[in-house]
Amino acid sequence: MGSMLNMLGLCARAGKLVTGEKACVQAIRAGNAGVALLDGAAAANAVKAVSQACQTHGVALIRTGAFALGDAIGRPGRMAAVVTDAGFARRITELSKAEESAVP
Repeated sequence: MGSMLNMLGLCARAGKLVTGEKACVQAIRAGNAGVALLDGAAAANAVKAVSQACQTHGVALIRTGAFALGDAIGRPGRMAAVVTDAGFARRITELSKAEESAVP
């Protein structure tokens, strides 16, 4: 997940990332989400809210390792994020799939 998390950090520095459960759900509902990410340590309520919003609005959802999401974006403790830029979202999705398939 290293490359994907590095790209996510770049996305955050570029200002193309929304963080926090409520803000993420709002971005998904508004149609501004390219891809959503949930930390592996996210609370059940956050997982349910973001997952349902993604499912309803057809947004891809990526799960990261525990506490990896906040560390990658420079905001420890953040459990949900949405990428709002189509190019970043596409690349993060590609990297996630590549890293997923590389795991034995």
